Amino acid sequence: MLKIGNLKSGDIIMVNDDGVKREGTVVKTSHEENQALVNNGIQEFWYSPENMEPLPLDESRLIKFGFTKEDLDGLVKYKRDSFRVVAPKNGDFSKIEMWWREDIRNFDFPLSVHEFQNLYLDMTKVHLDLP
Repeated sequence: MLKIGNLKSGDIIMVNDDGVKREGTVVKTSHEENQALVNNGIQEFWYSPENMEPLPLDESRLIKFGFTKEDLDGLVKYKRDSFRVVAPKNGDFSKIEMWWREDIRNFDFPLSVHEFQNLYLDMTKVHLDLP
């Protein structure tokens, strides 16, 4: 379950569409109705928090966002323009470091895709969309 207040337009989440899970993109949110309008790939539909869940951040998601991969000693660096993400080589995204210019942030817990998108926006002032 996701909190409506944590979602922004363009965030990628998972929705439960009558028992079928689909990846979708938030179009807009309504705090009054406590729902998010999500494009689920077929249509735009309003979803309540209990029908939305986060997608875990992993290498495949970063690659979809246009990051390139560089292997280091025991670590992997993902680069997109001047933005960097470093994670352990074993694919464990529960301990990552990210930076843009002098803004460096460390996380010791797994991030979801929409949280990563919102952190990217906070750091760069540009929303992270799929190319």
